[in-house]
Amino acid sequence: MAASRAPESAMANPCSEPSASEPPTQGGRADSLGPGRASPDQRGQAGSATADGLPTLVDSHCHIVFRNFDEDLDEVAQRWRDAGVKALVHACVEPAEIPAIRALADRFAELRYSVGVHPLDTQHWRHDTQQLLRQAASGDERVVAIGELGLDLFRDTNLEEQLAMLGPQLDLAVELDLPVIIHCRDAAEPMLAELRRRADAGRCPRGVMHCWGGTPAEMAAFLELGMMISFSGVVTFAKAEATHECARSVPADRYLVETDCPFLAPVPRRGKRNEPAYVAAVAAKVAELRGESLEQVAKCSTASASRLFNLPIDTVG
Repeated sequence: MAASRAPESAMANPCSEPSASEPPTQGGRADSLGPGRASPDQRGQAGSATADGLPTLVDSHCHIVFRNFDEDLDEVAQRWRDAGVKALVHACVEPAEIPAIRALADRFAELRYSVGVHPLDTQHWRHDTQQLLRQAASGDERVVAIGELGLDLFRDTNLEEQLAMLGPQLDLAVELDLPVIIHCRDAAEPMLAELRRRADAGRCPRGVMHCWGGTPAEMAAFLELGMMISFSGVVTFAKAEATHECARSVPADRYLVETDCPFLAPVPRRGKRNEPAYVAAVAAKVAELRGESLEQVAKCSTASASRLFNLPIDTVG
């Protein structure tokens, strides 16, 4: 987290709480808004109800480019709209996906996207990949983040290869003043070490820990570095006790909700194809765990997603 940036005003997030680790404002790219950017006033208004009274939601991480959406994507889109989902952030796992994701953004006005390489896709990282990602991000205002990047020591053990790919992507996020979408599985220690090293040098990007599954202590460490925490269908699983505790204790202005579809469908659809409409079930579980209304969780998570990704919630959908 760049130490030189001032915290964003509480006016920008209706769920803001006093916090020494408040994430910084959107930087230079927000100062010259393109067609995909929201003004500070628009971001501050995020989280209101839809025209039919449903709370406004953001699916902050999805993968609808996958082939298992080919046959019924229009129906899937109608369901997410019917569920009150006003914006989606589509994550990218490797550069070959970018043209297809861009086409989805052309097709669905409420979709924004990231560009990046997943830690389990090191075979797709080449000498010119950073430049390719730079061109993709600079060439489309609908690119709102770098990622899905990170570390995964659950499915692989090639830490040095993953770190070699992670560093240039974090550098690119700082260069372009974009947040990062971080995948971190069984790798909290090396990820925290990398982010802390960068924070000490004033070159740690803001971002979100997607599909959170860590411990409360790990969450506190990432929050201290300015990261947000995003809850997926995992929070609805009965045995996910650490995730439940994190959902209860995370500050109201520091969490998002997501599906990570087509993976991790929430209960009672666990094991089936997930889709953006089901983010409502994730938000409902977070509300239950926090002892709050669905409307309050929708308001807070939508405002935080809008602020982090600069989403034009009131102008799309």
